[in-house]
Amino acid sequence: MISNSTAVWKGNLTEGSGTMKLGKGGYEGPYTKASRFENGAGTNPEELIGAAHAGCYSMFLSALLTKSGFPPVEIRTTAKVHLGDGPTITLIELETEAQVPGCDEATFLAQAQQAKAGCPVSKALAAVTITLNARLAK
Repeated sequence: MISNSTAVWKGNLTEGSGTMKLGKGGYEGPYTKASRFENGAGTNPEELIGAAHAGCYSMFLSALLTKSGFPPVEIRTTAKVHLGDGPTITLIELETEAQVPGCDEATFLAQAQQAKAGCPVSKALAAVTITLNARLAK
């Protein structure tokens, strides 16, 4: 499987702008210096990395739980991607909550940690500190 995405940037850093598009057309949107380093309208690469990480993690956790006999009803994951000086991605905070009937907390937490270590996006981002806060939904 090969996934493609594209970006086009026009102009200099401060006055320019661009668009990013997912390969299958599910998303296309603008980005600017303001959307990346301030609170400007549009998206930024770090948001897209966060979405990819949250999605990959949730799918991987679902697979692990199902394989362990606890198919989840729902997994909700947020990824907070911190952009520091450099600029450099300095931290990714994963927060997940899952509805998993019959699963005890110890089993869930073990699977959640295994998913964090094993999902392909986590592996690709291994140079960055990744934290996890996981809980079962009540």
